[in-house]
Amino acid sequence: MSKTDQPKEWVAVEITVDPDLTEAVEFGFNSLDALGTEINSLHKSDTDEICVVGYFEPPIDRSLIRRKLDDALRIYGFNSARIRRLNVRTVEHEDWLAEWKKHWKPTETLKFVIAPPWEQFSDPRKIVIRIEPNMAFGTGTHETTKLCISAIERHYQKGMSFLDVGTGTGILAIAASKLGDQSERISAFDTDSESIRIAKANAGLNQAPGIRFFVGSISVETAGHDFVCANVTADIIVPMLPLLFQNAGQIIVLSGILVEQEPELLQALAEFETADVTSHTDGDWIALIIKKPGDRRD
Repeated sequence: MSKTDQPKEWVAVEITVDPDLTEAVEFGFNSLDALGTEINSLHKSDTDEICVVGYFEPPIDRSLIRRKLDDALRIYGFNSARIRRLNVRTVEHEDWLAEWKKHWKPTETLKFVIAPPWEQFSDPRKIVIRIEPNMAFGTGTHETTKLCISAIERHYQKGMSFLDVGTGTGILAIAASKLGDQSERISAFDTDSESIRIAKANAGLNQAPGIRFFVGSISVETAGHDFVCANVTADIIVPMLPLLFQNAGQIIVLSGILVEQEPELLQALAEFETADVTSHTDGDWIALIIKKPGDRRD
């Protein structure tokens, strides 16, 4: 899809809730494959209502959105009656980008700073990744993305091949590419063709042309990789585990998992041979780092 083929407008679903429900609503939007989410908490106190916005291509199924949000709240232990307001509106593409420019600031990790193209940042100790604010998940601000980047910083080493399952904006594949020497085999998949278009553009922006992007997902035909990262959701990860273990030679990173879903994932992982499994938490989210037998990298 070329830039001129992009939709001229999006559908914004606005959910107004108490602050403790924001993560649950965002989880619900992600389960609906929202093209982007936004939490409007600027200048809010801990007791103020918060508006969580999910962006979708038109048309939308309001009844499906409501069911998925109800399911998400139930997973988090909340009653769906706590949704104060649900509003649907159309948003011009240019208006959405203008809002991102107002509120999106750089995110720093141990080795990286993730920033939009218009932000100036100079720190020779950090590797800068530039991400355009487009309708794809993974701008570096969400806890699951930061958890995956942290795992890559600690465990990815030069010479490793890398696979990103559900790449979104391509940020994780770009991070691996930046830590390597451009000779590694780095691949990234997403089932959404628009995400792949955006990921390719971001790879070009970050001078990471060697990443191979594909529309689709992991399969029995997928070539093996040393390091496999899947930042999706628990309901997608569990049935995918056999393919992930078949593909990964050394390390698997799983995220998009809520803290309360960790026992379910650990139970599912018990069926596979692992050297060790460690868990890292950020807010309500976790990432599981799995080392396969024979891998003794720290």
